[in-house]
Amino acid sequence: MGFLKRFFKNTYRDGEVRQGPSSFENLEEEQLEAHLNIARYGNFMLTDAIRPSYDLQVVPGVGYRHDKYVDKESGIKIPVLMASASRERLLDLFFDLLDPLGDEVDVVLETSHERRGGHEDLYREQIDMPILKSTLYDFEDLLLDDGCTGLAVLNPRIPLEVQFDEHKLLIMYGQDLSVFQDILDDYGVPGRPEMKFITEAEHVHASTEEFGRQFLQLKYRLGIDED
Repeated sequence: MGFLKRFFKNTYRDGEVRQGPSSFENLEEEQLEAHLNIARYGNFMLTDAIRPSYDLQVVPGVGYRHDKYVDKESGIKIPVLMASASRERLLDLFFDLLDPLGDEVDVVLETSHERRGGHEDLYREQIDMPILKSTLYDFEDLLLDDGCTGLAVLNPRIPLEVQFDEHKLLIMYGQDLSVFQDILDDYGVPGRPEMKFITEAEHVHASTEEFGRQFLQLKYRLGIDED
C-alpha cells in the first residue's frame, strides 16, 4: 500500500479539518494510491509528511513570500516570511536559518499525534544552539517525513522566530527579516509574491506509529518534561 498506509488526516486551510466535499471522495483505491505516491512536481520534491489535494488546488513548488501575522488580542502586526523548499535542501536551509537567532534559544515542539485537529505545543527554554542542532540532526527522518511533528525555534530577546511546521514549510517572524531573505536568496529560493502554499488548500498529512515513538524520544532528548 505504500504511502496509503501513512494516511493520517484530511485538512483544509490552516490545518482545520475540512468540511464539505473533498477532492479525495469517490476515488478508486488505485487512483488514491497513485496520487499519494507522487512526490515530485517539476523541480520540487515533497517530503513524505504531506500531499496536496487530488485536484491540485495548489501545486507544490519552491519560493517565498512576505506576509503579516496579526495578533487577535492586541492587534499588533508582525512581519512574516513564508518559504517552501525542495526536500533535498530543506533541512540544510532550516539549520542555516537558525543561525541569526543566536547562541541560546527557546524551542517549541509541535505535535498532532493522535489528534484529529489542531496541535499541542511543548516548550523548552534556554538551550544552546549547537546542542539543539546536534540533537535535531539525529532525528532527520522524523523532522522531514512526519506530518504530525513541527518545530519552532525562537529568541525572545531579539525577538525572532523560525518555524519548521508540520507541512514542512519554513516560517519566519520578526520586525526585520532581511537576514532570512538573504539566506533564502543564497539557496536559490525565489521570491514569489503571489505564491500559494500547500496549507492554503485541501491537503493530507501522514504519520506512523514509529514516528510517534521517535517524537517521544526527541522530546526526552530535548529535556521536555511530560507535564
